[in-house]
Amino acid sequence: MKDLRPPLVLKIGGSLQDHAEMICSLLLEHDFPVLIVPGGGIYADQVRRSRVEGSIAHWMAVAAMEQFGWYLSSFGIPPTVTLHVPSHPVVFLPYRQLCVLDPVPHRWEVTSDTIAAWCAHFLKIPLVLLKSVDGIHSGGTFHHSILTPLHTGDVDPCFIPFVLDHAIPTRIVSGRYPDRILAVLTGKPTTGTTIGF
Repeated sequence: MKDLRPPLVLKIGGSLQDHAEMICSLLLEHDFPVLIVPGGGIYADQVRRSRVEGSIAHWMAVAAMEQFGWYLSSFGIPPTVTLHVPSHPVVFLPYRQLCVLDPVPHRWEVTSDTIAAWCAHFLKIPLVLLKSVDGIHSGGTFHHSILTPLHTGDVDPCFIPFVLDHAIPTRIVSGRYPDRILAVLTGKPTTGTTIGF
């Protein structure tokens, strides 16, 4: 198995807002060198409810990621507006950098999942997604490993093809269990899904 230990990009899903303090405390306690990409969570849900589309929806959703990023930083992890390989835990506030580089399509099929994958590709480091699910499910089956694209509602439709096309070492694990987070960040086996290896 490829080494997924830090430094890496760590996407924290917005659905984990109720576990955010625990996750941030763990990252700070172990001083893991992770660049945290925040999900959109309840802030992105508000954008969806507003019924806007296209570029307007895209930039509102990126701004929603930034709101959740500030929330994560409230637990003591410093924010950053620059993409860099981390030496300590930092929360990436993506709006400014994405406005400059504009790297992904402006449509709902591209969410913070694929934006996190793009960040990992840009920095040439591995990616871990913390979600509210144990890993990737498709057709009622849990997949421990994915080598080809498949249909799933656990990540956005563009995420798996992007990760496979760019050969990004990736794992998806539940962010609701401290032991799983600690395991994936220290290179130990745990419940989850690997993509591409």
